[in-house]
Amino acid sequence: MNKKLLIPFIFLLCVIISACGGNNANNGSPSPSASEPAASEPSTNSGTITYQSELGPVEVPANPQRIVALTNALNVISLNGTVIGVDEWTFKNPIFTEKVTGVTVVSEDNLEKIVELEPDLIIADASSKSIDKLEEIAPTVAYTWGKLDYLAQQLEIGKLLNKEQETQAWIDDFKLRAEAVGQEIKAKIGEDATVSVIETDSKNFYVFGNNWARGTELLYQAMGLNMPEKVKADALGPGYYTLSPEVLSDYAGDYVVLSRSAEGDNSFMQTDTWQKIPAVKNNRIIEIETEAATYSDPMTLDYLLNIFKEGFLK
Repeated sequence: MNKKLLIPFIFLLCVIISACGGNNANNGSPSPSASEPAASEPSTNSGTITYQSELGPVEVPANPQRIVALTNALNVISLNGTVIGVDEWTFKNPIFTEKVTGVTVVSEDNLEKIVELEPDLIIADASSKSIDKLEEIAPTVAYTWGKLDYLAQQLEIGKLLNKEQETQAWIDDFKLRAEAVGQEIKAKIGEDATVSVIETDSKNFYVFGNNWARGTELLYQAMGLNMPEKVKADALGPGYYTLSPEVLSDYAGDYVVLSRSAEGDNSFMQTDTWQKIPAVKNNRIIEIETEAATYSDPMTLDYLLNIFKEGFLK
């Protein structure tokens, strides 16, 4: 090479080497690009969250779009969760008809149908024997029915769907509204008046405690209305108690909330046994439809709150 050209060439080479060394001086690693997190930031998947379920942590979609709810479907629907599969009882619920239009009825006994739906999240009962198989289909979160009270359960669904703040806001508002209605009712019927929740399936009769749906959580927990002593003794612990028609009067409070099917045989209401109950004679019976009252989700609770407010106050 010509000596005149050699010196400028060596000088230029030194400049290039120096520049390269400066660029690599950032702790010996490349500078973070716009599409990569800095080394000090945790690497996360924005499309998922880790939900702490009772069976352990589960990585679930942050915004699930295809939920199969074998349980707690109405809690999910109340938060506008995108449900594509529900249990049979939810599907038959008359106050959710529009919400489940086009939704498939599923059960753990037909896993093939669940596979076909291609869910991105499954909600199941913790007692299910198919949990392992469900987990192979999609991320699966299980709950034990009754392990949490009705408000805590709703909050857990809110956490699962990444809607905790929205859910807590509803809980706070509901408690205030229900307590206010309860105070109105007690002011009218008396602080010591008792209320029973009785259900019939045309063959058997049941009386309920304070946590077995049919509005029991609303009446006894949120509103603070009184339960007859006989009901406390026999139904409060197990949740419900089976009755024979002959002893109905022993468990009937000053007011009776009667849960019955709209399509069932209600001829019992014409019997002397029923007609002799003081609450019946005093026209203090508030009827609710069983199929619409077997859950304690927000929509059902608001639905029953209106029925009770009208029934007790008017």
